[in-house]
Amino acid sequence: MHKNVIYNCRIIIHSGKILLIRPKMWMANNGNYRELRYFTPWMKHRETEDHYLPRIIQAVTGQTKVLFGDAVVSTVDTCIGVELCEELFTPASPHILMGLDGVEIFTNSSGSHHELRKLHTRVDLIKEATQKLGGIYLYANQQGCDGDRLYYDGCAMIAVNGHIVAQGSQFSLQDVEVVTATVDLEDVRSHRATSSRSMQAAGSSRYQRIEVDFSLSDESTASIVAIEDLVTSSRRTEVRYHKPEEEIALGPACWLWDYLRRSRTQGYFLPLSGGIDSCATAVIVHSMCRLVAESARKGDQAVISDARRIAGEAEASAYVPTDPREFANRVFHTCYMGTVNSSAETRNRAKDLAQAIGSYHTDLNIDTLVTAIRDLFAFVTGFKPQFRAHGGSPAENLALQNIQARMRMVVAYLFAQLLPWVRGRNGGLLVLGSANVDESLRGYLTKYDCSSADINPIGGISKTDLKKFIAYAQHNFELPILESFITAVPTAELEPITDTYVQADEADMGMTYDELSVFGRLRKVEKCGPYSMFTKLVHEWGSFLSPTQVADKVKLFFFEYARNRHKMTTLTPSYHAEQYSPDDNRFDMRPFLYPSRFPWQFKKIDAAAATLPDRSTVRPAEAKEKLA
Repeated sequence: MHKNVIYNCRIIIHSGKILLIRPKMWMANNGNYRELRYFTPWMKHRETEDHYLPRIIQAVTGQTKVLFGDAVVSTVDTCIGVELCEELFTPASPHILMGLDGVEIFTNSSGSHHELRKLHTRVDLIKEATQKLGGIYLYANQQGCDGDRLYYDGCAMIAVNGHIVAQGSQFSLQDVEVVTATVDLEDVRSHRATSSRSMQAAGSSRYQRIEVDFSLSDESTASIVAIEDLVTSSRRTEVRYHKPEEEIALGPACWLWDYLRRSRTQGYFLPLSGGIDSCATAVIVHSMCRLVAESARKGDQAVISDARRIAGEAEASAYVPTDPREFANRVFHTCYMGTVNSSAETRNRAKDLAQAIGSYHTDLNIDTLVTAIRDLFAFVTGFKPQFRAHGGSPAENLALQNIQARMRMVVAYLFAQLLPWVRGRNGGLLVLGSANVDESLRGYLTKYDCSSADINPIGGISKTDLKKFIAYAQHNFELPILESFITAVPTAELEPITDTYVQADEADMGMTYDELSVFGRLRKVEKCGPYSMFTKLVHEWGSFLSPTQVADKVKLFFFEYARNRHKMTTLTPSYHAEQYSPDDNRFDMRPFLYPSRFPWQFKKIDAAAATLPDRSTVRPAEAKEKLA
């Protein structure tokens, strides 16, 4: 707090003294961030003021006041500047003006969260910052879960003149990781020796320099020394990028471990349906157990200590969780909750998967509970609802499906609270949800059903990416059972199966999962409303769908999206993995009750579709393949 204004700052310290308090100038205030709730940006660029320290700090440093503002630190041999997190991502980043004024080393202490395929953006920005400008960029990033939807994936880096020379791990169970490199300051000076850069630098604005009698380089290198005694610079390294399937295996798994150990609970409980979504959630927990076992084998005492506590072992226990299946049996509980509408195939798939990953599995039917609710309604009203297959109306059919889904949520929380007691242990379990990002966006879930949970590791991941992840895990985790999940038709199994009808998710939704991913990105990432989405898709899909078909799909998506927006208010907190994930109601200030039709926009779409020529050349049977 400076002059009664709260700033987000970095503090530069040397030998027990504060050299500079550098406030952040550009705030992250969109998407997952709302820094302006608390902080004010520093508006006096390249200016500093005196900041009077609180007495408790004066007693430690012996200083009464220090510099506060936008300045750089000048050592005996170089000049160091500070760039904060979001400032790297802004168009006019501070490193540009600092570099033109002679700053050679840029430091960035960042809080950049993980998203699938996002590391490329981060690396490109760091490389570009030093490619044109020249310089050394030290990038440190937060690592772990901060108790929110975000996972900070670390991956600290050091770049020199547009090349990465050191890179930390992107996903790790360690709390702290240190990345180092040996660099040559003369390489920066050689890189900057261009006429155009020199002309811009000669006219650049000046930063205040805080001088420190300290050298980063060894004084011996300034004199004549033997060649064999010289330290060699770190070589360029190829940046390690994980494939999206690997990111799904590692990011949510690390997030789950951090969330579990910080919540002080005894494990996870998952309603395992036999479908691909709950399967993916279970495999991510299996990946978490694999990471814990790997860290334990390497002797990570922090991981071992947490694992002992979570598994119910005494503090003095010699237990080491080196077997992921054995550890899963202690901390991961799965349950198949069948009804008369469930198939033997999904029941067996759930059982086989639980056995393969080692979870403590229970198998039960909830028909008596569903029947009791149904009979209660009939007793009170005199009307007994029927499924559509038995002559019931759409309202009856939907209500009977929702009873099953909501009863599963109630049973899930009962078992999560009492299964540790059944097994002779204390504490409770966290319930995991397993609704993917596309279903949440479309609203294809029952409010307060088994998708309502404590946390959801796949709530920000598309069905398309989940299928690729399952295929990856099948081979890399040696789980052949996963093949049956990949080939199974997604179904909720909430309606009776007849000779002419088997419930299928994509048929129920009226759109495919691949189409939903496209709609989601256009709506949120590219900020399209109904009409602008239509104008984009009529070109992208025009070779295999007519303008009228595109119009119908866009209108159906927005109709269902608007009709189900109220479900966003109760959505289970999910691991953030995609920019187009459903809007978190902490940040989405729009109404959650939308009119279910957009009359003006839909009228414009229909008018445009009627005048556009049909250029589709693909037969209807091939259209679905093209959409995928």
